[in-house]
Amino acid sequence: MSWEKDIKEIKKREKLSLKQGGEEAINKQHAKGRKTLRERIDFILDKDSFDEIGKISGSANLNDSGELEEFTPANFLLGFGKINKRDIIIGGEDFTLKGGSPNPAGLRKSIYTEELALKYKLPLIRLHEGGGGSVTGSGGSAKKPTIPNSEPVFSKNRFQSLARCLGVVPVAAAALGPVAGLPAARLVASHFSVMTENSQVIIAGPAVVKRALGIEITKEELGGPEVHLKSGVVDNFAEDEEDALHQIQRFLSYLPDNYMNLATPIQSNDKVNRIEKDLASIIPVNRRKAYNMRKLLNLVVDKDSFFEMSKFYGPSLITGLARLNGHSVGILANDCMYYAGAMTSDASLKIRRFIDFVNTFNIPVLSFIDEPGFMIGPDSEQSGTIRHGTAAISSLMQSIVPWASIIVRKVYGVAGAAHFAPDSYTLSWPSAESGALPVEGGVAIAFKKEIENSENPEEKRKELEDLLSKRSSPFPRAENFSVHELIDPIETRPKLISWIELAIKSQTPHLEPYKTTMLP
Repeated sequence: MSWEKDIKEIKKREKLSLKQGGEEAINKQHAKGRKTLRERIDFILDKDSFDEIGKISGSANLNDSGELEEFTPANFLLGFGKINKRDIIIGGEDFTLKGGSPNPAGLRKSIYTEELALKYKLPLIRLHEGGGGSVTGSGGSAKKPTIPNSEPVFSKNRFQSLARCLGVVPVAAAALGPVAGLPAARLVASHFSVMTENSQVIIAGPAVVKRALGIEITKEELGGPEVHLKSGVVDNFAEDEEDALHQIQRFLSYLPDNYMNLATPIQSNDKVNRIEKDLASIIPVNRRKAYNMRKLLNLVVDKDSFFEMSKFYGPSLITGLARLNGHSVGILANDCMYYAGAMTSDASLKIRRFIDFVNTFNIPVLSFIDEPGFMIGPDSEQSGTIRHGTAAISSLMQSIVPWASIIVRKVYGVAGAAHFAPDSYTLSWPSAESGALPVEGGVAIAFKKEIENSENPEEKRKELEDLLSKRSSPFPRAENFSVHELIDPIETRPKLISWIELAIKSQTPHLEPYKTTMLP
């Protein structure tokens, strides 16, 4: 007697699982310009590297003879895979089955995704397209809901592993269609998230919003890219699915497998002593003129290595990843094109999240500073800028990663402290200026009567501003050893590379996940 019959049954169910929601559902998916989940997994992973877990999980209908009549696979795929020969965990909702709203087996597999990543301490990728639970329960109907429809009271909360993952392994997620409910929560519980043009991220759909609030609105208006790139719910925008998957690949390339390892350096094709003469003139002598901070960054870090994240959220601050002589580094910089680089409440929240991220995975940081201070005015006060900003500074004061601060222009006020970690390696450019207040604001306050009583107030204001701007010169700071060095801007790259080579050697992997105290 052999197990041939049962083996054939396994093969039959495996074959049926590959049909997903059926040919019609797959054609509808393609008609919307979207890949199926299996196609996405094949695209992002190394060829033939997907090792699926729970392939024949699902629900089976048997006839009276015990033979399989119908098989519905779980609508969540999960497994191991490789990206550039590196092991990862990958999972996602199958939209061709019930629009990705979890059936019983799909829900169990989705919950197991984080558990698996934690067990093997491997990077986790989630490809989202689907809704949350249904009012009828998983797989049931209004008249006959599936039972039991809730977890036992003694079970472990599914959000425990979701939260723990953020402190243990890199998590990258993509919104590749409508994403609502629990999948939306999973999307944002990541270190990097990206969404495509035809995706939406929503807590609840238009029908629920209309019923609860009486508001007529589309899915796109509720949670399309125009909304969530600015809200900070997602980090990046992708032109299409291929771009989204490429961005995830690139993001993970900068990171270690988990908090206990350091990022693996790559062989850099860039020159250590590359001289970029444009750096000497990139900061205008006229203090009122703007410049391109992203161009400046690309002149310093390894060529084509800068990967920006959250560009449209808190846009006065730039955050991202890059490489310096092949080593992974975090990038923090002010963008003078927005509010002159001032720190808003959104920018404060952005920098706080960035600090937690780089410390979780032991990534050194380069901070390029042109900080005029906290954003002022009624909108800034109403959004709680001072609290969020102080929280960001408090978070930075607990940072333990190597940190280099390069003052390229302004550093004023309390917000200036958000760019200098404990024991920062601090360089200054000749264009740097510092003080308690920007010159313009300080003059307006300190010399108000003198300006008003002069024969030519505007001329007097300019005279005082020019006088005080000379006192903001970087030379006194260098003379007082308030910076490590005042340098020619073209020396920035080689100076930073000399520093990071020493800093990397001083790093030790974390023994436990990074934690901070309560923040303001």
